[in-house]
Amino acid sequence: MVKAILGVIIIVFVFWGVGSYNSKKDNVIAVVNGEKITINEYRETYENLLSQFRKRFGNNLNDEMIKMLRIKRQTVNMLIDRKLLINAAEKLKLRVTQDEVVSEIKKFPAFQTAGTFDKRLYSSILNRIRTTPEKFESEQSVSLLLNKLRLFITDCVKVPEEEAREWFVRNNLAIKIDYVLFDPATYKGINPSDKEASDYFEIHKEEYKTEPEVKVRYLRFDPENYKSEVNISNQEIQDYYDANPDEFIEPETVEARHILLKTGQNVSPEMVEAQRKKALEILAMAKKENNFAELAKQYSEGPSKNNGGFLGAFRKKDMVKPFAEKAFSMKPGEISDPVQTRFGWHIIKVEKVTPESTTPFEKAAIKIQAEITKERALNLAYDEAESVYSASFGGDDLITAAREHNIKVKTTDFFTKQGPEKGISDRSKFASAAFALQKMDISDIVDCKNSYYVLQLIEKNPSRIHEFSAVQEKVISALIKKKQKEKAEQDAQALLDDLKSGVLISSGAEKYNLKSSTSDFFKRNDLPKNSGLEESIIKVSFQLSEKHKLPEHLIEGIRGYYVIEFNDNKKADPDEFNDNKETIRTKILEEKKNHTFETYLAQLRKRSEISIENNFLGNE
Repeated sequence: MVKAILGVIIIVFVFWGVGSYNSKKDNVIAVVNGEKITINEYRETYENLLSQFRKRFGNNLNDEMIKMLRIKRQTVNMLIDRKLLINAAEKLKLRVTQDEVVSEIKKFPAFQTAGTFDKRLYSSILNRIRTTPEKFESEQSVSLLLNKLRLFITDCVKVPEEEAREWFVRNNLAIKIDYVLFDPATYKGINPSDKEASDYFEIHKEEYKTEPEVKVRYLRFDPENYKSEVNISNQEIQDYYDANPDEFIEPETVEARHILLKTGQNVSPEMVEAQRKKALEILAMAKKENNFAELAKQYSEGPSKNNGGFLGAFRKKDMVKPFAEKAFSMKPGEISDPVQTRFGWHIIKVEKVTPESTTPFEKAAIKIQAEITKERALNLAYDEAESVYSASFGGDDLITAAREHNIKVKTTDFFTKQGPEKGISDRSKFASAAFALQKMDISDIVDCKNSYYVLQLIEKNPSRIHEFSAVQEKVISALIKKKQKEKAEQDAQALLDDLKSGVLISSGAEKYNLKSSTSDFFKRNDLPKNSGLEESIIKVSFQLSEKHKLPEHLIEGIRGYYVIEFNDNKKADPDEFNDNKETIRTKILEEKKNHTFETYLAQLRKRSEISIENNFLGNE
């Protein structure tokens, strides 16, 4: 329940930003038409946006990715856009009434008990996520106002049928190409001299810097240390159980085996029908021989094949709809007729059905107590972190405040932007907070995977350029790759020139001991993993035709340099447009509305006075 409402709030924060209601500082990072954006607004919005990227990328989100995603600039742009849009809505005299805000909040499922808004539940959830009704309702009011503005700007957007037809024809044209890849890694025997390596190093010195390092002292506020202070009454546990009945429902599950005959998404109707007929033959054997597991091992093309097709227990929502609908309509021991999904044809045998049930209070009480204890311990840890933070303004204040609260001050070794080697629950986030500080500054409270930290930067070592002797091997390796790439580009360009003079791509490739390949048909919007080609190739391919078979220039991809040539194309089926006309128009309408609103926002920016503090964005 708390996760659900957090999701709603984060969406508002990420798209519209949010101000700080409890700031210690008022440093200005930008000004929009005379209105200030403060560092505290920035920090809170940045953390919310960073949280969204962490959910998306998990442990893969490192400092390099954060820099590549330009999250800092995204945050500033969000806050600027928010100011501009609010002002625009007010100038258009758009308003949001209190009744509208209340009505919207009452629709939130997280605030409802048995489908009805529960005021006590509402207050309880907001208290858990450390906000007040006033603050939450203020943000909802802003969100509704901006939605009204969007509707006002995009209401006139329409999509005629002819426009939808042109879109369909363009996006469903399929093309086939011939291509040759020149992979730099295949060029061997390149051995640069010491002088070449030394000269290369002099030109590229900046690439051979040490990483900057910092050392911090820090306090850790671990919720585990506060659990002993939490007292929960039996009545509180009972109240929670009564207020959240859905949380204790164990959904119906089915245990089943299946035999899968794959078809995929781009196979011919003939192939689909052939697999269906094969499935019917296997079904007849299953009903006759009654040894479903052995048949699955022999015929199934799915990953569960080696387990006799056994899928274990699953809920209805765990499976694709056609499969789930059939499985949950069957009784133990029954075998289904072939069921078609996007994966292929399935024959299902249900082995066990476990009906929906409710976890009894006595069993649920243990889990409820653990969850409430965890949550309150987290709150106590944050409260103490906030108390120490409020008493610390720099210098030795952190040590003094920690001593008064009987909290141990720890000091790290020097560490890079990857974070300390030991003892920190979220190294990347800890490091990000540390590197944002100036010497002897104290950080805001940093939330690192259910532990809170307050950091103080005590030493900082800037990056420096290595001596050539220390990085000579790396320099030589980089120079070899550069020369390999140059050679691959040179040969690829020579082949392209040959093709333009009339040489066949197959015979032209043989000159370089390579073979040309022919792609399957692919569409303009096919993903590289579905087409087997790189994105850069797909884009250029649709500039080619029977009259203009060759591109003007080479294509540089991730794997190397490509020379491509038009082979064939296949036009869209008009009947398919008629069958999907309304879906296509809806899709285009949404895209046009987004474009219209983005254009409107760009015009607002162009007409406005916007300034960002010098050097705040750094190299971004």
